[in-house]
Amino acid sequence: MMWHKPGRPAKPDKPGKAGHAPDRGAAIRSVRDAGVSEAALRRLELTIVRRLDGLLQGEHLGLMPGPGSEPAEARPYEDGDDVRRMDWNVTARSHDPYVRDVIADRELETWALLDASASMDFGTGQMEKRELALAAVAAVGFLTERTGNRIGAHILHGTGVRRLPARTGRPHLMALLHAMFALPRTPAGERPRPLGEHADQLARTLRRRGLVVVVSDFLDDPGTWERPMRRLAVRHQVLAVEVVDPRELTLPDVGVLTLIDPETGRRREISTASARLRERYAAAAAEQRGAIGAALRRSGAAHLRLRTDRDWVKDLVMHVLAQRRLARAAPAPRAGAPGASRPAGMAPAPGVSSAAPAPGVSAAAPFSSPAPFSSPAPAPGAAGRGTGGDAA
Repeated sequence: MMWHKPGRPAKPDKPGKAGHAPDRGAAIRSVRDAGVSEAALRRLELTIVRRLDGLLQGEHLGLMPGPGSEPAEARPYEDGDDVRRMDWNVTARSHDPYVRDVIADRELETWALLDASASMDFGTGQMEKRELALAAVAAVGFLTERTGNRIGAHILHGTGVRRLPARTGRPHLMALLHAMFALPRTPAGERPRPLGEHADQLARTLRRRGLVVVVSDFLDDPGTWERPMRRLAVRHQVLAVEVVDPRELTLPDVGVLTLIDPETGRRREISTASARLRERYAAAAAEQRGAIGAALRRSGAAHLRLRTDRDWVKDLVMHVLAQRRLARAAPAPRAGAPGASRPAGMAPAPGVSSAAPAPGVSAAAPFSSPAPFSSPAPAPGAAGRGTGGDAA
């Protein structure tokens, strides 16, 4: 949804004035405004890594417990366990036999499925939704590159998709981010192929198990992407990053607005002076976001919601800390146990230790969303992706 007052261009708040929050989108916009230069990408890297450093250190866990070189958690001995794995120190302290599992030595391959459709070219907060989506991919990329893992991308743009192969190394990462930031805006009225088709295609083409990060506003009908996301989650660890703008959650009382669906070109003028209309808009938005969250949970994907008007790095850190608490509370996966050959619900984000999710906890990744991020969202009465048009 795009919105503005007729005859008057929108005037975003100017950062830096007294009474305004710090401009959290400055680093992202500097990349865009500098023509995606290497120096601008380095500044973005410093902004991200400096704030995450110290919280996301350490090597990621292998996707499956099994033969490896790094010790994992100690657990009580059970019939059939290899006695060569006995942990005699823990056994002596507890007076019960304990064995120690090991972390499988496996390289992590990360794929980003980035939605760069027209509905993402919108924002009334500190940045546009597309800029926030790119920041999320950049954060995963910088952390992945630091641990020597491979990263590739599928970029949904216009009516097609651009595929960037997964490789290691800083030059590849910089080239990947450069290609993403350099993408032109999608022409208005150009309706993209459904997100579910691209997720399905990705599930069919990926040969190695790994982490798949899907970054989108998820405004397609959940029925079109829930099953493909579930197929991805069967073999891979999936993190769904939902990007939201505050104007997709509530309408301000600013008089007459023109709502525009950027993917169909549909327009509708509404009067935001109506309290009843604003209430209906907020209720429909909450219902829509609730449906998106429920579909993501059913698909087995981890869920992180980021907003254009919030400090997204802080939200990311809070999320990681919440996942670490879950990891500490969850029992360590047993080598050879039923289901151990499938990826655990916790996605092994680059630099974050993880464990199997506790009973009753939905599948979650190191970036998956804790409860504080589960705020309601977009568009009342909107069909498909665009949120404009039928707000009244």
